[in-house]
Amino acid sequence: MSIAQNLLKIKSSLPSTVTLVAVSKTKPIPDLMEAYNADQRIFGENKIQEMSEKWEVMPKDIEWHMIGHVQTNKVKFMAQFVSLIHGVDSLKLLQEINKQAQKNNRIIDCLLQIHIAEEESKFGLDEKELNEILASKTFQEMKNIRIVGLMGMATFTDNREQIKKEFKHLKTIFDFLVAQPKNQNLEPKTLSMGMSGDYQLAIECGSTMVRIGSSIFGGRQ
Repeated sequence: MSIAQNLLKIKSSLPSTVTLVAVSKTKPIPDLMEAYNADQRIFGENKIQEMSEKWEVMPKDIEWHMIGHVQTNKVKFMAQFVSLIHGVDSLKLLQEINKQAQKNNRIIDCLLQIHIAEEESKFGLDEKELNEILASKTFQEMKNIRIVGLMGMATFTDNREQIKKEFKHLKTIFDFLVAQPKNQNLEPKTLSMGMSGDYQLAIECGSTMVRIGSSIFGGRQ
């Protein structure tokens, strides 16, 4: 099936409450344009340089999501245009995003990444670290970022029960976040969990945003 057909098939299976991020990392611009011409407007990249190069030449009504691990020294290269940063895993990184957003006269939406997997290799905050960030004066005084939700990645395993347990755990943390008093930089409404292999399970567990790459664009080289 073509990229456009894959997209149509996936979109028809998603509830209206779920946003699709087409994970386009490593894929050439003609592939992205095929998805764009099939009405896809949200693309996810995991390398800032590659995302910037694509942003330069592609239509400007695209929302670019940074879904990979972010190094603080690279934030300045995407601060002008990025729509959502998924993998914010430290107060230090938030401070840098806030600083660069201020320079560009923007408010940048962010998701805090929570570590839910059993694999040590995955990045993310634990619940204690999440609470420390939310309670910190530094965070509360930031004017150029907005925490719009959480992101998490389940363990890479065939054990569906384990994945389900991890997704449900993240949903519980998200519900806790939603119950917090809102302020100008905390408006949680997005729960980003689920990828090509497990997005249907993630949606069952309460995901509102799924990151799908290979099921749209085919496998990566």
